[in-house]
Amino acid sequence: MPATPKEFLDFVDNNADSFIKKLSDAVSIKSVSGDASYRSEVFRMSDWISQQFKDVGVEIQQVDLGKHIMDGQELQLPKAVLGRLGNDPNKKTVLVYGHFDVQPANLSDGWNTDPFTLTVQPNGQLVGRGSSDDKGPVLGWLNTLQYHYDNKKELPVNFRCCFEGMEENGSEGLDELVERESKPGGWFDGVDCVCISDNYWLNTRTPVLTYGLRGLAYYKLNVTGPARDLHSGVFGRTVHEPMTDLIRLMSTLVDVNGKILIPGVDDMVMTADVEERKLYDVLDYSISDVEASAGAPIALSSDKVEVLMGRMRMPSLSLHGIEGAFYGPGAKTVIPAKVSGKFSIRLVPPQTPENVLPLVKAHVESEFAKLGSKNKFELEELHGGKPWVTDINHWNFQAAKAATKASIFSIQRIASIYTFSAHQAIYNKEPDMTREGGSIPVTLTFAEALGVNVLLLPMGRGDDGAHSTNEKLDRSNYIEGTKLLGTYLYEVGAINTK
Repeated sequence: MPATPKEFLDFVDNNADSFIKKLSDAVSIKSVSGDASYRSEVFRMSDWISQQFKDVGVEIQQVDLGKHIMDGQELQLPKAVLGRLGNDPNKKTVLVYGHFDVQPANLSDGWNTDPFTLTVQPNGQLVGRGSSDDKGPVLGWLNTLQYHYDNKKELPVNFRCCFEGMEENGSEGLDELVERESKPGGWFDGVDCVCISDNYWLNTRTPVLTYGLRGLAYYKLNVTGPARDLHSGVFGRTVHEPMTDLIRLMSTLVDVNGKILIPGVDDMVMTADVEERKLYDVLDYSISDVEASAGAPIALSSDKVEVLMGRMRMPSLSLHGIEGAFYGPGAKTVIPAKVSGKFSIRLVPPQTPENVLPLVKAHVESEFAKLGSKNKFELEELHGGKPWVTDINHWNFQAAKAATKASIFSIQRIASIYTFSAHQAIYNKEPDMTREGGSIPVTLTFAEALGVNVLLLPMGRGDDGAHSTNEKLDRSNYIEGTKLLGTYLYEVGAINTK
């Protein structure tokens, strides 16, 4: 018999419209964690998601994470949401993680519709900030629990959840929470595995399971000079200009082909051998997929393997923006008194924010000294997270594969090999096994604090445009993704490792 009840799959189909309405309600809350003016909205989102899970029988605790400084203000961190349902010692205990904060979004950024009003397009796309990253996936778990609550059905596993409101701004306070709650008697005590749905397929065709993430080191270069902004007609070519220094500095960080110019950073990573390159060659991905997702024919190479390794197993450095510079319409002839340039490095093992910082610091200090400028210079490290890679042969991944694909093998338990029952597959397709270019800093914290396998099981497609304008989640991915998350729980529940 299939591990997943057909009634569950039918329930998801029959309630699709109400699930989309709930996603619309979630998107309407402007939970932007990186802007102090929206902090109350992030708190409102914490309350909203807590109530939603309470309504389907989950015991909820909202946890105060303390305070932090942002933009010169001391702010209260949004409360994390911890939940638990079931405590059967004969069942596996699954912890799911997600976040309810979002990236900034304004109509003037280039959105075709109000970013905080979920718009259902004729092609089925659900357009709105947070639809894919990460409110849709979080609600996928809620939708699954809704079936069991409405129909008075027990879950096949013990369920634990951890949802936060600062993922888009460094997950401040979360590591300490996870470490504390992972101890005996803590909220996560007894967890057997972790599942995170906060990434994407490589393309629009093939589901993936993700076993690695890049880390992140985010920096800010500050250059200050005059006591106030100056008139360029009066002071141009008479003083050292902060903007000129900053542009020169930022140009020494990375070249036009993506090569990191900070000495020693690229050298920390070993070159891939022939066998490792084969792992990327078999993935269902092409240069046209890259360029379709980017919206322009601008891939760095025509070599698929090189491009995929550039995304997954090599570090990258990106320039993000400049504060203090004039950017409005018209022609303001000002010399800004202070400018700040932001950039980040995506890290891969064995890189960490700690071992990369000295290299970055030495480089920018050396390059600034070469300018001979009388301006003042400072490097700030804003936040960071370590990279993560895990074992794809673990039963956690085998359960996720079983939920995804059609042809599932049956094997007998031999030593550390595990028995699987018959299966209900969702996408009827072998998933690609990927490492992800993005960063979810808490992933490694879960793995180390709990000592269990962590799986990334994405709902969204590669063209969802998370962090970009017109972010969307396809209706089919939201509904079938809900089925996938629920089926995954049933597959974990069917595994016999005892």
